[in-house]
Amino acid sequence: MVLPPKITHPKGDQEIEPKKREISTLVADTFDGKLHIEWDPQARVTPLGQLPFFIQFLKMGDLFEPWVENCPLYYRSNNAPKKVDVLGSLLLSILSGHTRYAHMTSLMCDGVNAGLLGMSKVVSNDCARRALHKIDEQTGVQWLQDSLFYCYSPLLNLPWTLDSDVTVKPLYGKQEGAEIGYNPTHLSYLYDCQLTPDS
Repeated sequence: MVLPPKITHPKGDQEIEPKKREISTLVADTFDGKLHIEWDPQARVTPLGQLPFFIQFLKMGDLFEPWVENCPLYYRSNNAPKKVDVLGSLLLSILSGHTRYAHMTSLMCDGVNAGLLGMSKVVSNDCARRALHKIDEQTGVQWLQDSLFYCYSPLLNLPWTLDSDVTVKPLYGKQEGAEIGYNPTHLSYLYDCQLTPDS
């Protein structure tokens, strides 16, 4: 096998190597104050390693505190957990990829990420389950829809492209025993959409 000759730059042009920049310390502004983050290239990657940056996004975008305040969860007892602890525990569980309430117990010993969200503790799975039962279904759905609309409403004034291959996208979450297949006879459609707030 004969390889084609390597194409080089004409004389006079120099190959510019990108500067290797070492990031020593990054700063993330969380609900617990500023956090200085250092990377260890030899350490193993953790699933929640990027969480301080996401928490900074929630704080700077003013997304987390209004979401907690507008939640239709009300306690009357002085011994009840704080609303931020319940909702923050559910958020941390979802971000950790948990699919069962019982998985929340693995977060109970994590005091770092809970503090970054402004929580005093991670609640138990039973406490989170009881809290969700206290929320009226219609009011809860309206609260979540309003919060979601607040996040995506600025995008409705911009043209955007939806590229979706519906032949391989699981539409209903994770069913046990379900396998994602591939059908080469169906095409992936490219949609150019112009959405307006009244559509």
